[in-house]
Amino acid sequence: MFNREARGASRIDMLIGASAKVHGDVEFAGGLHIDGHVFGAVRAYGEEESSVSVGEGGIVERGVVATHVVVNGIVRGDVQATGKVALGPAARVLGNVQYGTIESDAGAEIAGKLVQARPVTAKVGEKTEKTPQKAPEKAAEG
Repeated sequence: MFNREARGASRIDMLIGASAKVHGDVEFAGGLHIDGHVFGAVRAYGEEESSVSVGEGGIVERGVVATHVVVNGIVRGDVQATGKVALGPAARVLGNVQYGTIESDAGAEIAGKLVQARPVTAKVGEKTEKTPQKAPEKAAEG
């Protein structure tokens, strides 16, 4: 479809193959591709960009959290991405989808809400000083 920026972020550091069944949560850094069945949540850790792709035969039972997420299989749970979410024609998401940007092919199904993520304005642990804004003063009537 369109520009397919998600392919640029598709570095794969870890693969869960079609015959694999993982019981429990999966935490990873970098890129993860899932063709098997994960009976738990999938979460990226660290501050680096991360990507998860769920292949057509892939199933995740308790949601996905990463910078970029591509779904062509089934996710039972929320999908949370501060970057791009791409849903292929066979995608089935049974939960809410939080995204920075989203792209969806015809045929993708979402049984939940679409919620745009707020842009990140400060890094974790960084203090931000906000000065309250004053209401504009009225001109003196004279």
